[in-house]
Amino acid sequence: MAMATIVMQDKTQAVTRWLGECARVEAAGRADGQGWLLPLRHEAVDRFAALGFPTVKDEDWRFTNVAPIAEIAFRPADGGVAKVAARALEPFAFAGLTGPRLTFVNGRFAPGLSVLAGLPKGVRVQSLAEALASDRKALEPHLGRYADTSRDAFAALNTALMEDGAYVAIPRGVVLDQPIHLLYVSVPGGEPMATHPRNLILAGEESQATIVEDYVSLADGVSFSNAVTELVAGEGSVVSHYLIERESRDAYHVNTLRGQQGRASNLASHSFLMGGALTRRNIHPVLDGEGGECLINGLFMANGRQHMDNYMRVEHASPRCASRQFYKGILDGQSRGVFHGRIVVHKDAQKTDAKQTNMNLLLSEDAQIDTKPQLEIYADDVKCTHGATVGQIDDDAIFYLRARGIPEASARALLLFAFAGEILQRMKVEPIRRHLEGLVTRWVPQGNLLEGM
Repeated sequence: MAMATIVMQDKTQAVTRWLGECARVEAAGRADGQGWLLPLRHEAVDRFAALGFPTVKDEDWRFTNVAPIAEIAFRPADGGVAKVAARALEPFAFAGLTGPRLTFVNGRFAPGLSVLAGLPKGVRVQSLAEALASDRKALEPHLGRYADTSRDAFAALNTALMEDGAYVAIPRGVVLDQPIHLLYVSVPGGEPMATHPRNLILAGEESQATIVEDYVSLADGVSFSNAVTELVAGEGSVVSHYLIERESRDAYHVNTLRGQQGRASNLASHSFLMGGALTRRNIHPVLDGEGGECLINGLFMANGRQHMDNYMRVEHASPRCASRQFYKGILDGQSRGVFHGRIVVHKDAQKTDAKQTNMNLLLSEDAQIDTKPQLEIYADDVKCTHGATVGQIDDDAIFYLRARGIPEASARALLLFAFAGEILQRMKVEPIRRHLEGLVTRWVPQGNLLEGM
């Protein structure tokens, strides 16, 4: 299939512009020995060309307008490694953790800013670009086999344009005692830039691991990160995945986690969103083996005119699986939040146990939240519940704290921190939890008042 054949006259200028970038990436891949990826890239390009960017007429995007992403003429990001000094990354380190860290600057692996020593025998943690060129046998059965490019235009675009990211492979029975930190650093320039990180994480049977996917900005400037992570949790494995998004207020960020779970596996997804002008977080685990368990735990905090959209699709495809969703939002200023959670129970997934909870606080009259919990059940022996709440800080709780000598500003900050803290307490890695608690304290209005309490 020739790339030119899919550039059709009826496509919008935005889509056509991205198709031109797809042709560039294809040519570069051919030169780097990635010819085996061409069928996958072609299929993704075809789907993106057919789908185009989603609009508010699409049910899964009805609360989020991505026109700014479609209309901006993003350029491919350069490597930018020389622009970053190691000391500039110190604020993003987790005190007390000494595990491996892969650092990417403007979407490209930066070996000089990465730490890969001390890995157990057989564990692979490396740049995806390197693995694409040298290890087709390990990647081909998994890469692009799980992300839903048939209905997700951004996943299709990422698959067509992926050039680098992280490849993590953990052999059977290996237990990692330190998290693997994937740090994505944006250094915007004078023109809007785009990156398309792709991560592939393979956790073997009975293995245990924690992966931290972390997106930061070192400067203001318009940027677009369109990231996809495919995570395969083998039979009996225990995997925790953290997504931390704290890019600049000029950034656009779309991030997708697609989890494939084997029998009796346990996958925990933790999300912490506080950056970006427009952020969309997609989480799509498929419990495809009997007895699997899944936790989706997230906190998003927005102010100003930020827009944060959280979309979850949990598929129960096998019997006797359990899933839990706990998501909280704190919205201030003129910000807008979205929670769209869907639990799908397939016909053969008898004895499913699923629960979904979304709670939101609005700190201003202009803040807005759209919440849409859903159940889609095709089995008859299940236990499924869902619920959502929207409210403001409880005046009675403020009165209770003031009656005990706590000033009103401190009382409000304390209640907000406690509201967020329920999500943070489910994050079992203490250095990460402490780091995020610090970010919440600095974000919360009058949060500095908590430091002496």
